Amino acid sequence: MPAMRTSRNNGPVLAGSPINPPTLIEYNHLRFLIADAPSNNNLNLYIQEFERHNVTDVVRVCDPTYNTEPLLNRGIKVHEWVFGDGEAPPSQIVNEWLDLVQNRFSGCYDDAEARPSIACHCVAGLGRAPVLVAIALIEAGMSPLDSVLYIRARRRGAINNKQLKYIENYKRRSKSAKCVIC
Repeated sequence: MPAMRTSRNNGPVLAGSPINPPTLIEYNHLRFLIADAPSNNNLNLYIQEFERHNVTDVVRVCDPTYNTEPLLNRGIKVHEWVFGDGEAPPSQIVNEWLDLVQNRFSGCYDDAEARPSIACHCVAGLGRAPVLVAIALIEAGMSPLDSVLYIRARRRGAINNKQLKYIENYKRRSKSAKCVIC
């Protein structure tokens, strides 16, 4: 494996190219890593982060940029839910996403380190992936605007204006105030 060093912004660097570290988003019992798209050249660095955060699933919402076999060999499931750059997700992807979130986070974990995480990435980790995470936060009881602010406080530049409008108008699966993912 190539040597890893640190860039000026303290992010990992491989072969002279900065690797943006994934952003951990935690809310109640939910844990997500938002990332930009790995490549075959740097996938090992991402896998190290995924293992550090107990990632059970990787959701890829952009065109493939790497071979999924190394993830699958480590027991990390890969979901291919591609949709347009800068766009809101189609309802089928939203439903599959929320089913995954509900399935992964429905258990109880006494040890915070043992809790699973879901990694989600698009090309830059600023649009499609943060939108899916915002939807999960809304389903967990956060207001739409608060979900965007919460993500943007941790991942600067996330969610464009078109996606913001979608999130502002997003309606939870359940009209009750109770969390439907819990």
